[in-house]
Amino acid sequence: MTFIFDFSKREKRGGLKTLYKEVSMNKAELVSKMAEISGMTKASAEKALNAFIEAVGEALGKGEKVTLVGFGTFMVTKRAARKGRNPRTGEEIKIPARKIVKFKPGSNLESIVNKKK
Repeated sequence: MTFIFDFSKREKRGGLKTLYKEVSMNKAELVSKMAEISGMTKASAEKALNAFIEAVGEALGKGEKVTLVGFGTFMVTKRAARKGRNPRTGEEIKIPARKIVKFKPGSNLESIVNKKK
């Protein structure tokens, strides 16, 4: 769940009022939206979404890039090993190297996101 905090609103006594609003979509909501847009049944839309997730996961697992022109690119990059600190004890610890998934949005997706209402 993602929250947006707006600290610009002030309460009557001069304190800051925290306003928040949920701004995320879960898998069930995404499946419903896909079914609505495409005219598929929800079951078909869920199968399509699951197939997409599986196909992208398999490709990334092999170290391949997945590019959807206009939407974006999923890619795997390596994060080097580094030193960190245990927040409780302050003791230095070694954080091992690992692979991470990155997503670079395409131009069409960026224009949709940045469109002014």
